[in-house]
Amino acid sequence: MIRATDLKDYPVPSRINAFIVIAQLMTYAGLMMLVARELNPWILAAAAAAFGVLFNSIYSVIHEAEHAMLFRNRTTNDAVGILMAALFPAPFHLIRQGHLGHHLRNRSDDEAFDLYFDGDNVLWRWLVWLHVLTGLFYLFVVLSIPATILFPGILNRRGGKAAHAIDRPGQAFLDSLNPRYLRAVRLESLGALLLHAGIIALMGQHWWHYLILYATGGFCWSAMQYVHHYETERHVTRGARNLWLFGPVDLLLLNHNWHRAHHEHPTIPWIYLGSLGQDRARGIKGFLPYHYLRMWRGPRRTSEHVENKYAGRIIQ
Repeated sequence: MIRATDLKDYPVPSRINAFIVIAQLMTYAGLMMLVARELNPWILAAAAAAFGVLFNSIYSVIHEAEHAMLFRNRTTNDAVGILMAALFPAPFHLIRQGHLGHHLRNRSDDEAFDLYFDGDNVLWRWLVWLHVLTGLFYLFVVLSIPATILFPGILNRRGGKAAHAIDRPGQAFLDSLNPRYLRAVRLESLGALLLHAGIIALMGQHWWHYLILYATGGFCWSAMQYVHHYETERHVTRGARNLWLFGPVDLLLLNHNWHRAHHEHPTIPWIYLGSLGQDRARGIKGFLPYHYLRMWRGPRRTSEHVENKYAGRIIQ
């Protein structure tokens, strides 16, 4: 799942990506300066809505870096990925492993969040599902920052073994983590913590505006995390759906909504996904808010088991 192929036919658009990153950083700084003052509630709401789009656009940049498709030079790619992940905030080398593992586990029993099986704790499955729909999943990611700094032992297989009975996806995630990245994860967590402590300090008495912006961005991000996979085929690459939201917004999200196209071609940069999706994934597009609302029906029982062929594989 790491960028290693298609370099000639689908080159990484490094210059375009550099322009996007710079524009995102400038917009982020502008919004933070805007809300660091007394504001009319309507202006604050508009700023929060704009930040919601920006936040997910920043995540789309992080996503390209996770696949080593943001810049041709791997060092530059990872350095910018670390910077943008710090704005999220999250340790880049942790969420990178989680995302690459997602490509291996997708729609298997190790990662079928919309399903439960005989013997599962149904209440737990509903709680996990609701924390995705309501934005609490984002809070869980943010809490990984102090957790990895203070309790690095939780990022190993033994750390989550007791949870396997009720949280198989969590154990599968832990099983895939590479211990060689632990030091990087802790340093990135510390850097992100210091960065956001500084931002909040600069906000002064309007620090709660920062919380409103990040709550909005986190909710939007969390709500989108499984909408492209809900009730799709139990297949590692075909188990995804292309969706649409609004033309300009879809572009700002770097074609992230061409999600099945991405799962079928995980080493091809965002700029080419639209044409690949049109050619290979006809008839599976849908309106994103509609599919998000359908998700409120909750997880459903199934007796169909799909084993993870890559169980235990360590992310490189």
